[in-house]
Amino acid sequence: MLRKFMVIDATNLILGRLLSYAAKRAMEGNEVVILNISKAVISGSKGSIIRRAKVRLRTRTLGSQDKAPRHPRKPTTYARRALRGMLPFKKPKGKKAYKMVKIYDQPPPIYADAPKQNIPGAEATKLRSPYIYLGDLSKEIGGISYE
Repeated sequence: MLRKFMVIDATNLILGRLLSYAAKRAMEGNEVVILNISKAVISGSKGSIIRRAKVRLRTRTLGSQDKAPRHPRKPTTYARRALRGMLPFKKPKGKKAYKMVKIYDQPPPIYADAPKQNIPGAEATKLRSPYIYLGDLSKEIGGISYE
């Protein structure tokens, strides 16, 4: 079986639609590389999205910090965690698909000249509601965004 390799530029793409497309392609056996993830958008008002993320950050443990939940703050880890929820991660085929998706905030020079895949229906221009960039959300919750 010949593995396909696809590069996707996440600039102005809806995060959920982008990641579900990537998850499906990874389950089919394709390698997927996502670039500029901090420029992906999450639909909803800025205040409600940030408020929901900060509530999630408050969950913690009073016991050992080794058992405490880890909350992603960087755009790349935030997106990887969302991607993990779209895959059957606890099964071998889900773990294999998870490893086949690479997410970058700043694109490595290797992928600079690679042809970018277009995802139909994932553009932020089709949104009628307000939205926030993943990089902006990351800055609000204390993460690092490379812009």
